[in-house]
Amino acid sequence: MLVLPGAAALSRFRLDKLLSALQGIDPSIRGVECYFTHFVDLSAALDSAHRTVLERLLESDAAPALPAGTCHLVVTPRPGTISPWSTKATDIAHVCGLTAVRRIERGTVYVLHAQAVPGPETLARLAAPLHDRMIEAVLPSLQAAASLFSDETPRPLAFVPLGTDGRAALREADRRLGLALSDDEVDYLLAAYARLGRDPTDVELMMFAQANSEHCRHKIFNAAWQIDGEPMDKSLFAMIRNTHEKNPGAVLSAYRDNASVIAGSVAERWFADPATRVYHATREPIDILMKVETHNHPTAISPFPGASTGSGGEIRDEGATGRGAKPKAGLTGFTTSNLRIPGFEQPWEGPEGKSARIASPLDIMIEGPLGAAAFNNEFGRPGILGYFRTYEQRVAGDPVGVTRGYHKPIMLAGGLGNIRRPHVEKGEVPAGAKIVVLGGPAMLIGLGGGAASSVGSGASTEDLDFASVQRGNPEMQRRAQEVIDRCWALGEHNPIILIHDVGAGGLSNAIPEAVAHSERGGRIDLRSIPTDEPGLSPLELWCNEAQERYVLCIASEHMDTFMGFCRRERCPAAVVGTITSDGELVVSDPRTGESPVEMPIEVLLGKAPRMHRSAQRSPRARQALDTAEINVVEAAYRLLRLPTVADKTFLITIGDRTVGGMVSRDSLVGPWQVPVSDCAVTLAGYTTHAGEAMAMGERTPVALLDGPASGRLAVAEAITNIAAADIGQLSDISLSANWMAACGDAHEDATLFDTVRAVGMELCPALGIAIPVGKDSLSMRSGWKSPTGDRSVWSPVSLIVSAFAPVKDARATLTPELKGRDGSSALVLLDLSAGKDRLGGSCLAQVYGVLGDTPADLDSPDVLSGAFRTVRKLASEGRVRAYHDRSDGGLFVTLAEMGIASRVGLTIDLGQVADPVAALFSEEPGMVLEVAKTDVDSVMAVCAAQGIGAIARVIGETGAAPRLTVHANGVQTLDEALVDLAKAWSETSYRMRERRDDPTCAQEEYAHVADAADPGLSARLTFEADDDVAAPYIAVGARPRVAVLREQGCNSQLEMAAVFARAGFEAHDVHMTDIISGAVTLLDFKVAVAVGGFSYGDVLGAGEGWAKSILYNGRARDEFARHFERRDSLTLGVCNGCQMLAALAQLIPGTEHWPRFKRNRSEQFEARLTLVEVTESRSPFFSGMAGSVLPIAVSHGEGRAVFASAADEAAFLAVGGTTLRYVDHYGRVASTYPRNPNGSPHGIAGITSSDGRVTLTMPHPERVYRAAQNSWRPADWSEDGGWMRMFRNARVALG
Repeated sequence: MLVLPGAAALSRFRLDKLLSALQGIDPSIRGVECYFTHFVDLSAALDSAHRTVLERLLESDAAPALPAGTCHLVVTPRPGTISPWSTKATDIAHVCGLTAVRRIERGTVYVLHAQAVPGPETLARLAAPLHDRMIEAVLPSLQAAASLFSDETPRPLAFVPLGTDGRAALREADRRLGLALSDDEVDYLLAAYARLGRDPTDVELMMFAQANSEHCRHKIFNAAWQIDGEPMDKSLFAMIRNTHEKNPGAVLSAYRDNASVIAGSVAERWFADPATRVYHATREPIDILMKVETHNHPTAISPFPGASTGSGGEIRDEGATGRGAKPKAGLTGFTTSNLRIPGFEQPWEGPEGKSARIASPLDIMIEGPLGAAAFNNEFGRPGILGYFRTYEQRVAGDPVGVTRGYHKPIMLAGGLGNIRRPHVEKGEVPAGAKIVVLGGPAMLIGLGGGAASSVGSGASTEDLDFASVQRGNPEMQRRAQEVIDRCWALGEHNPIILIHDVGAGGLSNAIPEAVAHSERGGRIDLRSIPTDEPGLSPLELWCNEAQERYVLCIASEHMDTFMGFCRRERCPAAVVGTITSDGELVVSDPRTGESPVEMPIEVLLGKAPRMHRSAQRSPRARQALDTAEINVVEAAYRLLRLPTVADKTFLITIGDRTVGGMVSRDSLVGPWQVPVSDCAVTLAGYTTHAGEAMAMGERTPVALLDGPASGRLAVAEAITNIAAADIGQLSDISLSANWMAACGDAHEDATLFDTVRAVGMELCPALGIAIPVGKDSLSMRSGWKSPTGDRSVWSPVSLIVSAFAPVKDARATLTPELKGRDGSSALVLLDLSAGKDRLGGSCLAQVYGVLGDTPADLDSPDVLSGAFRTVRKLASEGRVRAYHDRSDGGLFVTLAEMGIASRVGLTIDLGQVADPVAALFSEEPGMVLEVAKTDVDSVMAVCAAQGIGAIARVIGETGAAPRLTVHANGVQTLDEALVDLAKAWSETSYRMRERRDDPTCAQEEYAHVADAADPGLSARLTFEADDDVAAPYIAVGARPRVAVLREQGCNSQLEMAAVFARAGFEAHDVHMTDIISGAVTLLDFKVAVAVGGFSYGDVLGAGEGWAKSILYNGRARDEFARHFERRDSLTLGVCNGCQMLAALAQLIPGTEHWPRFKRNRSEQFEARLTLVEVTESRSPFFSGMAGSVLPIAVSHGEGRAVFASAADEAAFLAVGGTTLRYVDHYGRVASTYPRNPNGSPHGIAGITSSDGRVTLTMPHPERVYRAAQNSWRPADWSEDGGWMRMFRNARVALG
């Protein structure tokens, strides 16, 4: 093993935070330092030349020597696992010709300075905050890291002798392996193996447990139910299916695949032809797939990897729909117990208690969202929708020691994608078809996760919790998705007959499901399963839940085509077996001659015993909220600081929301980019305004008072949210329903049943809406022992509804941004409860520490239908200026958010109401519309015509004075400056960001909230956006060829190809494997553009790994050097491509003083719509644009320009190397965060070579070249956005 030093691993502020934490454990710690160290496993010694290349790759030649200290602690990936960093670093080494490198791994050395060497117990406690015990280990020395590369003999297969007491033997195996088998399942297995005449293997038992877990088989939802002694005629699942049976509508696939599919609009599907590799479009249906999953248990145990793999698993579900599909846009949601932010504890947050085996809510909300965002970002899926709720209360009538809340959190991951109509259904798989595993290797990560997630947190053993947490490698999943994309692009010649994702249970679940689809059998060679861990036992190899894998069935005659795609994308793939016709699943181990699995598929997946559930309804104690004692102003400010209501910017800007170039409406609204959007909207293609919308709804605390009401409110909120999008009719909407509950208690089970019935048998059929997809997680409790006795936290019955629908025109999406600054607007409330104003289970009750009595409800489905029709009719007539739903925090929060988003004042008069507090803060379903005062009579006429005239009333008007003033019963109850409300609303986000990110950046961002004079985003162009200067060149028919360059992990090629094609180029898909193999030469192209993404997962530095794979590969280096030397070519690099080309400066003439691009000052990924100014430069891309100021998409984690020296910085500025610079909303060069999103000196956002032929930008012009792609845009932009000119300029420059 070769050990090479690395760079410092932590910044100063993170070291300071770490030191404070360590001193809390051992006050004698005086200091801490932290450095990366690289461990290299070699098959042969490196000669000096190769050693030099390796050291330069790892930048070890410039790394400091490891300092002396009191003691060193070495943190590495868990021995027996391979980190995602390792796989990508090793790939780079191999591309660079270092074939003797078997594997590179990276560790972190913590150097502690203390008065004396800490004792073993203290060292163990000090090690805890230094690593994630789920995926990392702490080693005593650098030499101990050799265990990372240990070569083990495979552990043996085990049998479970049933003997004379088979039940006891199975129960012992159940306890030891964490199988979570029921008594009925034990009986079933005993009978099955009696028929087979043999003992089971441990592999078969684990496989059976995962395949038949609650997580996989949804036994409670399929159970036979008895309520209050009366048998029920339908299962929970049957009641959900009822919605589709009553309203099949445009649903193309329901309940039988990884995701549901609904009909979309007809538009142009854009992709590269797999044969010619030229990008082109075909006009066809762009059907919509929809899926929402949960990953609650792993997120409770280890938040970052738990949430990361939750998002990753859901993305795989989408890609594995039908015969292969394309994920498009994602959503993420979290529900936790109280945060208790240190120094910002709130009056309703009591003392904390929890199991030591789960993370705190605060840690979950710091690390979990980062994990979910990181996977989406690196995979290349925009995250454009979400929710966050905190809830934790003692509730009268609950058992002793029980608190209601979410110590076991809800971690929701979902999204929408697109699929080709002929690929919606999986094909019939013939005998002889090959079973292929696509993606990463098998590793001992995640074992028994399906069973583990089916029990409450704390009910399993700690080592089984440990084993059930997976770890994500999104760049590997991106590679696999690229292979899938090449397959579906072949249309009717798609080689994929069937595809399944590998999730819970690993291959032991995915392969049997694939085999069973066509009622076949399968023969599997266990040792053909790709793995980099030779010591895995048959159980571990077959059942591990290593991520980023798919199982595919492919006809033998198409294997060459398929494997060609895999080689080009550098995506591992292996044939592991063959489909047979005998219904038997046989998994053979040629190493031992044993068969770890040999059983009929029917035994595994067939007629396992049906569960029976008995439940009992019981009355709940209620405690009314005394509104007479509530001060309205105090209540308002409490609500604004409740995380459920508060600004969620800290959760939003960490996620890329523009990748793909098809997002039209994300979470951030208006010139000040305030997170108040009701829904998210994507475009169906690059030449259409049709698209897709999604929205969410949930009101879980209400279930503690009235389960069915909570279900109706969740559906109603999803609909009132998605009503902001241009949807034709209510029946166009389809829902996903995610059900969570602490099942096992008679009352909770009855509440679940009643809620499902209310939604599935009553509400949705009445609305004409189907629920074709969903998920359940019914072990939502966490338990532990405390000094005062057993404690547990149970969640309420929790329904999270996600709504999806095709959209006619994405540009017509309504937002809460008010327009009537001149006082010309009236505000109309559609109050679906007709003034009932019930407060039970509301946020107001929560912030005063009570549950309340009667909750809000949706009393009439007809009223909701009428309100939806009214909003859509008024919007289609152009009568709605702004729109917002009423939900958490009530009407007050609706109005405050509209005011904060627009900085337009609101004067409200609620008229005569029974209870002013209830009228302002009740969470009854409702909608607020901004309409012109001159349109009020016609608006009211439409309301009456749609049958909702009785619930519509004018409640106020807009004005220039930036205040929210409320009167009720002739008395002023509230008069607050919008800036004061905004500061309170944003303080939770600020406090979270201050703990998580660079605190100075958090403070600077919060200071902007208080700037009442901030003019917001603007656009000032020195040209006409719609002026097509390239039209004369396009008219002659010449289309110069552009090489759209990508490396493994890049994800922005489609939008880049689309904008170049729109500007008059012929765009070609060029993978780096094409260049390295010699199949493609850059001499054939006039333009080379390096796209954004995460090449090699940003291993060895953002874009640096890609650059080094060129610099140290002879053929690639020569290709790029020749290209840069040409005088007739142009080069563009955006984001990751910018970072890569900056690192290639030694090959590019006229770049002697260029900076490199390093970690953002905030130390987080930053996704913003940011202002830049185009400066005078030689770059032809910006010809005629100098002086323009306009918004642009920023999405990067490493965009800070860093110069090698002050002299280089001065020389760069002197030669005019800047093309773009960040400016603040006043037009000044931006120096503070987030107007300058990364901390670049002089606001540097784009650079060019001295002759202008090579241009780099960190922001993404290719994602916002259409007006409809911009989260905010000037009212006079129609089709083209300002950035379209940049690409047309390139076409003009080539003549």
